[in-house]
Amino acid sequence: MKKPELLQLLSEVSEQQESPSHKRVLLIDGLNLFFRNFAMLNMVNPSGAHIGGLGGFLRSLGPLIRDIQPTEVYIIFDGMGSANNRKNLIPEYKSGRNTQRITNWDTFDDLEEEHDAKITQIVRLVQYLKTLPVKTLSIDKVEADDIIAYLCNKIPTHPNDKVFIVSSDKDFLQLINQNVIVYRPIEKEFYTEQTVLERYNIPSKNFIIYKTLLGDSSDKIRGVKGLGPKGILKKFPELAKEILSLSDVFNICESKLKTHVVYARILQNLEELEKNYRVMDLSNPMLDEHDKKYLNEIIQISELNYHPEQFILMYKEDQLGGLIRNPEIWVKDMFEKLCNK
Repeated sequence: MKKPELLQLLSEVSEQQESPSHKRVLLIDGLNLFFRNFAMLNMVNPSGAHIGGLGGFLRSLGPLIRDIQPTEVYIIFDGMGSANNRKNLIPEYKSGRNTQRITNWDTFDDLEEEHDAKITQIVRLVQYLKTLPVKTLSIDKVEADDIIAYLCNKIPTHPNDKVFIVSSDKDFLQLINQNVIVYRPIEKEFYTEQTVLERYNIPSKNFIIYKTLLGDSSDKIRGVKGLGPKGILKKFPELAKEILSLSDVFNICESKLKTHVVYARILQNLEELEKNYRVMDLSNPMLDEHDKKYLNEIIQISELNYHPEQFILMYKEDQLGGLIRNPEIWVKDMFEKLCNK
């Protein structure tokens, strides 16, 4: 779904609105958006400090808020040790992610210098966000994906409520339904149920099965050998026709066992595929009861911090310059209205 179609959708939702409590909530995968800007923007301030991740993230917020017109904004980060739960299931999960540079410029002399710049900018970004009327979340030993998935389930309470996830992570496509839309910055496109159907020829509820069978190289999750994006619907045409569970897939494999070696491989690796499914399944986020209670309390918070003068002071201290045009007006136009929702 391109931007004009989104604006039409938002207009229709507003016209259909039946309750003043109607919500339009923006959920931003914080590290995903930060790393995208950090890797793409080779920008330094007059003092020579790299500011691409920090400045790019802040600059990205403007168009998102302007286009989506949210009533609330959540920015969610991975907590310390966030991958541990999934590594207990798959030890190789996300291994090697911190062993290579994500930039190829001479701004950084080595991996360690790049890593230090990332940490410095993320810490500073959180300080900026604390001056704005947004909810910034992080829970130790919990990934942002799980928090976002939980919020997608808890926040919509009305048929016209809309939740917009901002992330380039395809795992979120499994969460799409009539209330949940995913915006992928890498494509500059909004994904709805119809978009997933057009792009993958499967309903969004089957995307978890699709990913389980194909794996995810970026997370070091192995797929089924001999099965790829072009052939998966030939082996499993049922994916396009009905909502499948993992048990359904195994039953299909048993019925077609003698027709292709792929079905045999799946049955021989039941335990591994079940672990893959558990690791990628966001319908059952890895949260304990304490985490859920905390998130429920965050959802209920209505009074938010808003200190535009502190934001502008930091902006000047960090010498972000023209990254945001007229930052004083930008802060007022983008965020003041969030205080009145």
